[in-house]
Amino acid sequence: MTPEQWLARLVQIPSVTPLHAGPRAGQAGEGRIAAQLAQWFGELGAEVILEDAHPNRPNVYAIWRNPASERWIALDCHTDTVGVEQMPGDPFSGETRDGRVWGRGSVDDKASLAVALSVLQAMRAAGAQPAANLIVAAVADEEVALGGAFVFDAWLRQRKMRLDELVVAEPTLCAPCYGHMGSARIDFRVQGVSTHTSQPHLGKNAIVGAARIVLAMQAEHERLQTLAATPVGRGQLSAIQVGGGRAPNIVPDLATLGFNRRVTSDEDEQAVMAGLAQLGKAGAGLPTEAEIFRPMSAFLQDPNSAMVRQFSAWAGRAPVTVPYCSDASAYRPDTVKNILVMGPGSIDQAHGAEEWVEISELERMAGVFRQWWRG
Repeated sequence: MTPEQWLARLVQIPSVTPLHAGPRAGQAGEGRIAAQLAQWFGELGAEVILEDAHPNRPNVYAIWRNPASERWIALDCHTDTVGVEQMPGDPFSGETRDGRVWGRGSVDDKASLAVALSVLQAMRAAGAQPAANLIVAAVADEEVALGGAFVFDAWLRQRKMRLDELVVAEPTLCAPCYGHMGSARIDFRVQGVSTHTSQPHLGKNAIVGAARIVLAMQAEHERLQTLAATPVGRGQLSAIQVGGGRAPNIVPDLATLGFNRRVTSDEDEQAVMAGLAQLGKAGAGLPTEAEIFRPMSAFLQDPNSAMVRQFSAWAGRAPVTVPYCSDASAYRPDTVKNILVMGPGSIDQAHGAEEWVEISELERMAGVFRQWWRG
């Protein structure tokens, strides 16, 4: 089967991450696609292991061992997608039209998984096997917390395995990406005192406190833009969620809000988030609690490394950095020697009302995988 045929099959299996799931999501989570992948990988001669990233949301590890090699290489593809409620038509059609494959997950991130299945199927039909020991890790929960990648990293460390090369699949127009931002989230809970809106002076308005935090965070974002750019860009700070208020005639006693911070390669994400927590609490003027979610560090590989140069030559694309975060942030140096982020299609087509990938991009990535796996 061609990569586009495999991709159509994958897109037709809904796997919306549960946090994004709505009425049109079908069966939320990665359970269904994981079960199907386990079957397909087994038919392609792999040793297959399933491990839960979260209950009923498994990672799938497909392993092809080569006793003649001591090298271990791996491909990380996430199986979850973002939501589909804003999409017109059938979000899981997998339709091929105008030289593209359409549907949720077609570019983010089932494209590389489809290419891998097609190349491995062709190798098996030809009686060939990967020149190195190969793991294709189809991991869960990338879109929210990189949960599946952290679990795969722990799985490798528990077995005292260190990968020589890891490709994290994300849409980069088949250019090897050697660096990207980290991502961190902080939520605030502002406590006020409620009263009748005819006597606001008797209360303490939690929404006003939240507004002060928003202004303080916006000022911090603007300060970050005055700093010198790092190899992956400048830090970014965005308000992403806000809530509060009980009724039209009650001064609100509670407000909640959340922020996303993009962390650069020269920042310590723990220190950055501790500073934001302090900034928010000081700025609100009301009792405020802060919750910091597990931050994801920036990723930066030597752009002149042998791996980056080799993949650049295979793809015919110059190395790049990208502004988004990926599973590459989850892997430790003692687990993986060399990492890059790479995949067909553009991030411009991800997460939108319509999603598609060019078939020519799938074909280019297939050429890279063939050369990588044949050694």
